[in-house]
Amino acid sequence: MSLIAGSYEKFIWGFKLKSLKANPDSQSLTLAPLFSYPSHLSSITTVATAGSAAASGGSDDTIHLYDMSSATSLGSLHDHSATVTSLSFFTPPHLSFPLNLVSAAADGSFCIYEADPFVLLKSLKPHRKAINDVSLHPSGKLALTVGKDECLSMINLVRGRRSFYCRLGKEASLVTYDGSGDKFYMAMEDKVMVHEAEDARLLCELENSKRVLCVEPGENGVLYTGGEDRCITAWDTHSGKVAYRIEDAHPARVKGIVVLTSKAGAVADDDPYLVASASSDGVIRLWDVRMAVKEKPNPLAEANTKSRLTCLAGSSLKSFKRPQIGKSDKKEEHDAATEGV
Repeated sequence: MSLIAGSYEKFIWGFKLKSLKANPDSQSLTLAPLFSYPSHLSSITTVATAGSAAASGGSDDTIHLYDMSSATSLGSLHDHSATVTSLSFFTPPHLSFPLNLVSAAADGSFCIYEADPFVLLKSLKPHRKAINDVSLHPSGKLALTVGKDECLSMINLVRGRRSFYCRLGKEASLVTYDGSGDKFYMAMEDKVMVHEAEDARLLCELENSKRVLCVEPGENGVLYTGGEDRCITAWDTHSGKVAYRIEDAHPARVKGIVVLTSKAGAVADDDPYLVASASSDGVIRLWDVRMAVKEKPNPLAEANTKSRLTCLAGSSLKSFKRPQIGKSDKKEEHDAATEGV
């Protein structure tokens, strides 16, 4: 399992979750550092990871690429002319490495890349102003974007064009599909709206006490939110009520949440239900949220980057090693997983 975080100070941080077995009767976890260096010329605004691949975007208009397995840089992409605001990988369920990367920027532009090698397939401009966030449908065929123009866009990734556009009346800062793609969530200030994906029908509203800065879907209709209230809140999106909450999870704002569960691939049955969180004070913490149902849990592991963290991403895959396949086999897997993207 791996985590990658970005900071205002231009540093990128990579961690690998390791088990420390001091004796047969106890087991503890630690976030072992993989790398840390100033990868951008200015602050890092967004990060994404899938399997061994990772990417970061910054206010230097650049996307940097990394191989988490060897803790090395793979180069950079320079197709945007404004701050990169959001990144997302598409990985088919049967593969351990991504097929596509999408990116959004502060000038309203949107780019679609093939992930191996990283080649620009299509660039378009679905918003008149900055794009705040992007979310990929689990099928890899659609993407939702929200922007400062107070609009929601749907992008057909197969055809490489905008297929839907509507005004929201208020700026949404975050958007994300749930694990099945049947619902999507939009955050506006201290509220999160739950919508039906098929017709965008509003199902319920989740009212937080303060501004929501990060959202992450879990399993069985659970949605995790964090923000200026310094808590990690788990919402039951079926009822619109709080399922449980980790009070004062951090002493400062929560800027990122990652759910490390079986949705990303291979978590053993005896693993705890892991959730990682990052705060603007530079601390990353790992939680077993099953304990939060009964009492306030203590973090399973913690790492202090001593920097102002802005974003967090992670992968549940235990092994970073990419399968060794021939070029012809690799092409067949690519064609079978996606068509026309």
